[in-house]
Amino acid sequence: MPRTYLTLTLEDAKRMLSAAESKATSLGIAYNIAVVDAGGHLLAFARQNGALIGSINLAIDKAVTARIFDKATDDLAKLSQSGMPLFGIQESNEGKVVIFGGGVPVVIDGAIVGAVGASAGTVEQDIDVATAAIAALNA
Repeated sequence: MPRTYLTLTLEDAKRMLSAAESKATSLGIAYNIAVVDAGGHLLAFARQNGALIGSINLAIDKAVTARIFDKATDDLAKLSQSGMPLFGIQESNEGKVVIFGGGVPVVIDGAIVGAVGASAGTVEQDIDVATAAIAALNA
């Protein structure tokens, strides 16, 4: 049946979390993973056993950042450096904007329907876990 709504559902989020957790397990790192809906509100969250407590809010804030700015957080990292057009953006939104990789918008049929955030490993690993979550929607 064709999709008739413009936001992620709980079922989508569960599928995404499962795929992200599998990727995290393959990396041997306990992860925090957040999925937000089209409005940037938390839809689902997973904290694997032993995941860093300090990464809980980072995962959530990465997902929210990716959604409210409709950009991957690693792209925002580049654009927010000194002399770049978004310098200082991390001070906006009560300081909850995260400007390093691991937050990625979810696009379906050209519309941004939510975002995912992952936190625990290197920036590259965080991006890999987040993109594994998104790939589960296309499977």
